[in-house]
Parts: sequence; structure tokens; C-alpha cells
Amino acid sequence: MFEISPAEWTAIELSLRVASVATLVATPLGIAVAWLLARRDFWGKSLLDALIHLPLVLPPVVTGYLLLLTFGRRGLIGGWLAEHVGLVFAFRWTGAALACGIMAFPLLVRPMRLSIEAVDRRLEQAAGTLGAAPWRVFSTITLPLALPGVLAGMVLGFAKAIGEFGATITFVSNIPGETQTISTAIYSLIQTPDGDTAALRLVVVSVIISLAALVISEWFARRAVQRLHGN
Repeated sequence: MFEISPAEWTAIELSLRVASVATLVATPLGIAVAWLLARRDFWGKSLLDALIHLPLVLPPVVTGYLLLLTFGRRGLIGGWLAEHVGLVFAFRWTGAALACGIMAFPLLVRPMRLSIEAVDRRLEQAAGTLGAAPWRVFSTITLPLALPGVLAGMVLGFAKAIGEFGATITFVSNIPGETQTISTAIYSLIQTPDGDTAALRLVVVSVIISLAALVISEWFARRAVQRLHGN
């Protein structure tokens, strides 16, 4: 019951790799978007906010199919990347990371935006009046104060990426050793005879990873609140 097979370890390791890459690649863009939404007013801001959160309300299969049309070997972007850069997403683990990153992006951005909004703008303005360049104000004032929210968003995005299923299986299929993550492995096991025990093991592993990520995210969120209140 508790002996994890090599195939199950492969699915677990691939899930951790995919979620880690998705989170690390999405984080810089997430910070930039969060700062833009928190600190700038511009035409189309509401539309941008809606587009960012669109993966949360769209059926995951729709997101996966759109990714296939865009980043597949014959897609608008995927064909060019495959031919000129040698980067292939469709039916590769890199495509699973892309799908997970897009699905996790709204959950990653939201805590970052709230944390940046909580930073006292007077501190930024004071640094600006003392001659600090905008990038220096951001790197020495805004980002350090918003760091707990940034970390909370990263952990929450990681947890979402670990559990992603619909967009991943639509875009990169369910190939053992290449694109088969914990979620898709469970899907395969529950459809095979005598696969219930292995599926249950992976369910337990998935619950443990997700719970740990949520607890860590909550801890960082509390740290952000404590900083906001000067504790």
C-alpha cells in the first residue's frame, strides 16, 4: 500500500519539476503585472485584469485547446519557435509547464497585487524626492515590503500547478515519463483494473503537497498583514 513504484515516483518528480519551472518563470511576469495593476491607471486596465483572471473561469479544456492552437507545432507561435529556436511545447514537459503556469498565473498575481497595494506610497514618494530612480525605489522599497505577498503568490501558484489537469492533458496529452504528472497518472490509474491502490497513493501524496503549500502560503500572508500593521 505504501510502497511507491518507480513509475509513480516519475510522475511525482515530473509534477514537482513542472510546477517549479512554471512558478519560477511566471513569477517575474507576475510581479510586473501586479505592480502595473496596483500602481498605474490606464485605459484597458479592467480588461487586462479580466484577461489575467480568465483561466479561472474558462473550462480548462478550452485553455488547453487554445494553447494547442497557439503553441502547437503548427500553431501561430509554436511553429515559429520550433523552427527557429528549437523550442517545442506540444506533447513535451515544457508544454505542461506552460499550461500549468498559465492556469496558476491568476492565483500567483492576486496576492502580489494586494501586497504591493498595501505598501505605503508615501515611502516610495519620499525615496523619489531624494533622487532615487523608479527601478531603485521598486527594488529597495516596494519589493522588500511586498515580499511576503510575493512569496505567498508563488506558493499558491505552485500548489495550483501541482494539481492542474484539464489544460495539461488537452495540450500535451498523458505520456508516461514525459507529460504524465500526478493528476494525469491518477486519471489513468482509476481507469485500469487493480489501479485503485496506486491511485490512492498518489492522491495521498498530492494532498500532502497541496496542504503544505497552502499552509506555507497562509504563513506568508500573515507575515504580510503583520508588516502592514507595523508588527
